[in-house]
Amino acid sequence: MKVWNKIAALGLALGMVASLAACSGDSKKGANESGLNTVESGKLHMSTNAQFPPYEMTTDDGGFEGIDVEVAQAIAEKLGLELVIDDMGFDAALTAVQTGQSDIVMAGVTVNEERLAVMDFSDSYATGVQVIIVKEGSPIQTVDDLANAEMIGTQKGTTGYIYCSAPVEENGYGEDHVTAYDSGALAVMALMNDQVDAVVIDNEPAKSFVAANEGLKILDTEFAVEDYAIGVDKGNTPLLDAVNGALKELIQDGTVQSIVDKYIVAE
Repeated sequence: MKVWNKIAALGLALGMVASLAACSGDSKKGANESGLNTVESGKLHMSTNAQFPPYEMTTDDGGFEGIDVEVAQAIAEKLGLELVIDDMGFDAALTAVQTGQSDIVMAGVTVNEERLAVMDFSDSYATGVQVIIVKEGSPIQTVDDLANAEMIGTQKGTTGYIYCSAPVEENGYGEDHVTAYDSGALAVMALMNDQVDAVVIDNEPAKSFVAANEGLKILDTEFAVEDYAIGVDKGNTPLLDAVNGALKELIQDGTVQSIVDKYIVAE
């Protein structure tokens, strides 16, 4: 599902050139020693939405942490590049790789036909489960009960929104019964304020939101199960191959699992 746009200036003149290029849609890239062309030479720009714990979130000192952040850092090191985190809205993060503003997007992103039409994706590195958050005592107790909700809250651009806003004949609930918010936190706030009847969101951030807000609970029944992958610009085969190669090594040597275990403790 999420955050990003801060290119480190090498000097005022270069910063102005980079800014003008971004505004004009120019996607010139810098060549690296690895032979890859990236947004900025020697760096790997990752767009994300740092409001999706435990995959990406901000630290007290203004930095970033989480599963996606550490996996991206490990990939960047494998490629001999410096990781740069560009934090922005979830929709903007997806668009950033398509417009040459970032090299990869990692924000709990799942693969679907709509995204495959405009982006390419790496192999999966984690599995996400979409769940339903409701208030304790809510008449909504199962996935089937969600059809009776007057309004469902989701985060903009996420698969939860895509699933829920689909027409009824496509097993959705229709756009009239879904409100999309800029972040999962805002959707949960709307639930607390009785502006929506339920929130559909990924399981891990759902746990964090429920723990932080008394009177909420996660339904036992899963809404959907998805695989997370890394998005790159459509047709950028060299970068995709390099990312997949690094990711494969990190999965095989246990690095990815150790990162996941650091943030998600088995129950």
